[in-house]
Amino acid sequence: MTKPHILLRIASILALLFAAGHSAGAPWTPAKGMAEQALVTMMKSLHFDAMGAQRTYYDFYFGFGVSISVYMIAQALVLWQAGDVAKANPAAARPLMLTMLASYAALGVITYMYFFVAPLVFSAVICALIAWAWLKSGG
Repeated sequence: MTKPHILLRIASILALLFAAGHSAGAPWTPAKGMAEQALVTMMKSLHFDAMGAQRTYYDFYFGFGVSISVYMIAQALVLWQAGDVAKANPAAARPLMLTMLASYAALGVITYMYFFVAPLVFSAVICALIAWAWLKSGG
């Protein structure tokens, strides 16, 4: 019988791999051709005032990418911690599981709409593991 905390640990490890894959993709711009390089150069050259700081569109683009990496690592850690809670008291971890499930489901939809298959697979598998853990915890 698979226990909820084991499923959450597996989900946590996959989430950490997901975060590593996202981070390894930095700067998240496959600028290999001349048109792509021109676009990135333009993003880096267009400066504007953002609440008193001079920034470029590339600053925002890169900064959001790094921020997402931080959030993804935090999600992996929260899943690991949810495993700790589920090991001691599976029912107490259920609300956290639902929150994480909703987060990864939303990420899956966004990924489907705007990105490509690899992150969609990670989101789907992590969702399945969290849902399975939720069911095993008394659902």
